Amino acid sequence: MTEVANAADVSRTRAWLMAARPQTLPAAAAPVIVGTGLAVCDGVFAPLPALVAFVGAALIQVGTNFANDYFDAVKGADTEDREGFTRVTQSGLISPAEVKRAAAVTFGLAVLSGTYLVYVGGVPILAIGLLSVASGVAYTGGPYPLGYYGLGDLFVFVFFGVVAVTGTYYVQAAAVLADPLAVGVPEGTVTAAALLASLPVAAISTDILVVNNVRDMETDAEAGKTTLAVLLGYRWSRVEFVALLALAYAVPAYFWATDFGPTVLLPLLTLPYAAAVARTVCTERSGEALNPALERTGKLLAAHSALFALGLVV
Repeated sequence: MTEVANAADVSRTRAWLMAARPQTLPAAAAPVIVGTGLAVCDGVFAPLPALVAFVGAALIQVGTNFANDYFDAVKGADTEDREGFTRVTQSGLISPAEVKRAAAVTFGLAVLSGTYLVYVGGVPILAIGLLSVASGVAYTGGPYPLGYYGLGDLFVFVFFGVVAVTGTYYVQAAAVLADPLAVGVPEGTVTAAALLASLPVAAISTDILVVNNVRDMETDAEAGKTTLAVLLGYRWSRVEFVALLALAYAVPAYFWATDFGPTVLLPLLTLPYAAAVARTVCTERSGEALNPALERTGKLLAAHSALFALGLVV
């Protein structure tokens, strides 16, 4: 374990921060940044819906982190042999009941913050919001936990990428173009450009999970947690990582080749950094090497998304 912690040595505040895992928040901010950049580009920027979308996304991210911490511990997936960052439930820093309660409260706050977005975007946002919260719980909880049956990568790609970016664009476009409390999807609120722009965020967000699962492959297999990495093995998991990176850089090139100016190529400035992370993922197995790679993949997501949004705005 890379971040060994004793209950006696860790304050309650630090323990809760460890459980919330603020280092994962780029996965919540990135889709909002890209969706907002495209909204500015298309002349449908609405600041309040964009801000509330970020708050909701961040709460769902933190709630999912709490739920993962709790369910992985009670299911026995987190053990002393795990090489990842300290999990507060498994390590005894916070009781299981408290972590479970924190997950419920955080998801509840996400639903509460989403009521304004439901007013702006109507029934589609209500359905997406409830499905996102349910999936956050079902990632490691419930009768068929997605992460335990090789579906975690698909979950992240869809909800932290495609749904999050297009949803951010949708609520802003709906605020500008449509009446409140729409039943259907108003015209001009879901575009092909928004769907395409979501793919780099989806790809790099999924790569964060790939690094995590490659690092934990052996302990997950022993615990009966069948992630996609366990199913694919080291070689094909690394192929997946590189293929998702390729998708992340192909999309800005496609935008440039169609109707957008050369500034959409700004994410290519992060290619050397991405190559360095990929080199580590493709050659290392230990937590000592892959934990820093996990953090660097999160930073790559933030940088790529910020530059892509900037390029769209300019």
